[in-house]
Amino acid sequence: MPEAENAPANFIEQIIIDDLKTGKWAGRVHTRFPPEPNGYLHIGHAKSILLNFGLAEKFGGKCNLRFDDTNPVKEEEEYVESIKRDVRWLGCDWEDRLYFASDYFEQMYAWAVQLIEAGKAYVCDLSPEQTREYRGTLTRPGRNSPYRDRSIEENLDLFKRMRAGEFPDGSRTLRAKIDMAHPNLNMRDPVMYRILHAPHHRTGDAWCIYPMYDWAHGLEDSIENITHSICTLEFENHRPLYDWFLDQLHVHHPQQIEFARLNLTYTVMSKRKLLELVRERHVAGWDDPRMPTISGLRRRGVTPAAVREFCRRVGVAKFDSVIDIALLEHCIRADLNKTAPRVMGVLRPLKVVIENYPENQDEELDAINNPEDPAAGTRKVPFCRELYIERDDFREDPPRKFFRLAPGREVRLRYAYFVTCTGVIKNEAGQTVELRCTYDPATRGGDAPDGRKVKGTIHWVSARHALRADVRLYDHLFSKPDPDDVPEGQDYRANLNPQSLVVLPGCPVEPSLGTAQPGDRFQFERLGYFCVDPDSAGGRLVFNRTVTLRDTWSKLEKKMRENSRPEH
Repeated sequence: MPEAENAPANFIEQIIIDDLKTGKWAGRVHTRFPPEPNGYLHIGHAKSILLNFGLAEKFGGKCNLRFDDTNPVKEEEEYVESIKRDVRWLGCDWEDRLYFASDYFEQMYAWAVQLIEAGKAYVCDLSPEQTREYRGTLTRPGRNSPYRDRSIEENLDLFKRMRAGEFPDGSRTLRAKIDMAHPNLNMRDPVMYRILHAPHHRTGDAWCIYPMYDWAHGLEDSIENITHSICTLEFENHRPLYDWFLDQLHVHHPQQIEFARLNLTYTVMSKRKLLELVRERHVAGWDDPRMPTISGLRRRGVTPAAVREFCRRVGVAKFDSVIDIALLEHCIRADLNKTAPRVMGVLRPLKVVIENYPENQDEELDAINNPEDPAAGTRKVPFCRELYIERDDFREDPPRKFFRLAPGREVRLRYAYFVTCTGVIKNEAGQTVELRCTYDPATRGGDAPDGRKVKGTIHWVSARHALRADVRLYDHLFSKPDPDDVPEGQDYRANLNPQSLVVLPGCPVEPSLGTAQPGDRFQFERLGYFCVDPDSAGGRLVFNRTVTLRDTWSKLEKKMRENSRPEH
């Protein structure tokens, strides 16, 4: 590859470049994305997916998709299929390299027997509670298990009987014999296998002992001939154990490299917490548009391109940090601005009657589909005597710098005419329910031939031609940037945002949306970006708000640039 293409974008790429120069892996680059099928993937996983597949693509290598399915009580085929969908949606292709840890159970068992025969593993009868007690602490060394010195013959017999199903759950484990005084707690005779009489989603009842992650992880990488095993930082302290197992077995030994995981404000990334939100029905499922899951982002209307750009801008670092969710919203907005057609819809309608417009007349006006894309062309929008505008676009007693509609004030209707408010109709409670206006026929298209200017332009929908749509306004799922910032005795759920979803039924939208399909994305002019929800069917239209038009990240970036300028 050209040198410019190989220029490192992060420290992991630099490691790979150095390895290629020295011929460490005979010129190979082989990575993997190894999710556990115990939940849906979230945007943090997207960073890992794009990193692993991106490294393989950049350096002409390969990337496997491997399911780390070693815990049958938490894993389901539904999760497997959702993960495959999400990886494909992001634009990544594992080709013919789809693997499962369960494919290697027999080989892992044989290697465990090999360690027992070498005197480096033993069957332990301590309970889980006793195992934790014997392990010690960061300041106190552990104690040897009373079963640590069993003979090789006894260990082989017990391990064989564990596999045969002779013992109940939790009664015995297979442990590595390393060092109970080791400063790294992970090296204090870690558990390799536990007894678990539970059916596996792929192997059924074939096994009742299952490998622990630390035992399985390196072996899977070794079997698949991985060169660079990319993990998040929480596995840094596990690396010595990863290395120990592979060194004892004298098998292919990939290099484990850790990077910082992705953390976002107003969001939780723990699978356990996300599962709690789903099971306790705080959200409508894993693909609820408020969730940080890839399926939730997709349903919300986020594009793969926006996620890829976000992960590129976040970068790959060695230290954990929290990314402002405004950056993600900025990337979503920037992408949709280029690709989403413009339409008009009214979320909180106020009726307007143009009194000097003929009652039975209507006309079609030209509207621009996307000013960022000249090739997108124009469309026709119908106009008639009765319209809907946003309730917020009218003030009977307007404050200073309010340039929209008010009694006696003239504004521009987008793509249409200048109108002037001449009357206000209220109900018995004193609430404004209708406006009376006049229009200037000479201003068709939105400009006055006499050159007069108006300060306000508002959108609208023809009342007679409007379609009705249910609109779901999504906001941050949590009300605080750090959801775990709670008083003592509470947890992250105390910070759930009660306004994270507001549903507006029967909103008038322009008739061009009658052909919109689930997944189609639009900008509702002046309101934000919206996506057609899969719930749309049988003539029912449902829109999810993807993101508002307000770009707080650009303001933050500008402030950061100003603060970073050297003082003169």
